[in-house]
Amino acid sequence: RPLLHVNAAAIKQEIPANAEFFNTKTRYQDADPFLRENILAINVSAVKPPAPACIPIHLTAIIRHGTRFPTAGNVEKIAILDKLVKSEAKGDLSYLPELKAWKNWYTQETAGHLTAAGRGDQIHLAKRLVKTFPTLLTKSNLLNKRVKFITSSVPRCINSTLAFQQGLKESLSIPDNEEFKYTVNDTLMRFFASCERLLVTVLNNKEAVVQVTLFEEGPEMSKVHQRLSDQLQIPYANITLGSVEAAYYLCAYEFSILGLVTPWCKLFDRAEAQVMDYAGDLGLYWKRGYGHEVNYMSSCVLFHNLFNRLETSINQFKSGQPVSEVVNVQVGHAETLIPLMTLLGLFKGKISLDANNFAENLHRPFNCSKNVPFAANLMAALWSCPDGFRLQFRVNENPVALPGLSYSPLYEEVKKLYADLLQGCNEEEYQLGLQHTDW
Repeated sequence: RPLLHVNAAAIKQEIPANAEFFNTKTRYQDADPFLRENILAINVSAVKPPAPACIPIHLTAIIRHGTRFPTAGNVEKIAILDKLVKSEAKGDLSYLPELKAWKNWYTQETAGHLTAAGRGDQIHLAKRLVKTFPTLLTKSNLLNKRVKFITSSVPRCINSTLAFQQGLKESLSIPDNEEFKYTVNDTLMRFFASCERLLVTVLNNKEAVVQVTLFEEGPEMSKVHQRLSDQLQIPYANITLGSVEAAYYLCAYEFSILGLVTPWCKLFDRAEAQVMDYAGDLGLYWKRGYGHEVNYMSSCVLFHNLFNRLETSINQFKSGQPVSEVVNVQVGHAETLIPLMTLLGLFKGKISLDANNFAENLHRPFNCSKNVPFAANLMAALWSCPDGFRLQFRVNENPVALPGLSYSPLYEEVKKLYADLLQGCNEEEYQLGLQHTDW
């Protein structure tokens, strides 16, 4: 099996031309190129407190797992593509011999698991956060259990949590044999899997995602499909949409996992990459985002968990007690983050994402390559300031403004913005089952 450790020097020399269009398979440092030169760099302008006199009292970081191997379905698509190219591709494409010689090393045994690069994603994120919040992420707070960890039950999330903890240990000179507890809580981190209404009305309902089907059958996607057929000289009918997708994302997998820029990257130009990226966003918009109310309302349980913790922290701070939970790290999935970001009103464009408005949406705010790469994160930082408590939201460590508010609004203003949601989300409608396990 190829070596899984990323060659940093090789990455610095060459990055795929389409690296910023790999949707949820995008590397964290390609979503924010600021980190390409130095993965531990801190963008000082992005991490300022609301005012110099403000003191951070709590941080919640909701984090997507790090770089993973392709999931089982995609491993299957890659195998089908590989067989197709080896048996049917012909012509004078200069790199065709390389495509035919490529050895498929993706297996069902590793499908969906965290990679070495994915461990690095979390270790580096933890180290940057120690620098960004040096008074919260301290050795004392960790050892005194004032930093809590919650994770999805999926192995790539548990291993991402352990890697994040490793980054903290390395930054704070804590011995490797010191173990920190984490809690598996799928009610919070996988709410989407136990939401009956979501499953019935959207995920298992073709009518709910008709825009995705229309785009897959539309002119932009057909053009991409046709050019792939022409380049490989394989009949159009023999190349499924699954194979088009596998060919495109193989470049992303080989790059994010191995640090290699392979010939698969040459099959799609920038315009085609934008079409493939839009197809990915379209699916997520209608299945996880603004497309249907149930998509984002299903994250209410996570929304309330966050605001209950903020309230507790404020009450403890006001009464002069130590804040019992100065940092809460929650590790989940893209499907955890997108609904919650949507519920908060982030990245909402002026027009919806539809099959027929690709061109109008080229510069859309709902852009998962930028917003939800591997190790994506949504952070809520609570500050005590001279004029009251202020709350900063950051996505991928960069400040974001909530609808109609500044980058560091008073906490009371945030509560007014979400007053209806804070009163209740009708969570009983979503049939969420409880699952807690301490490890």
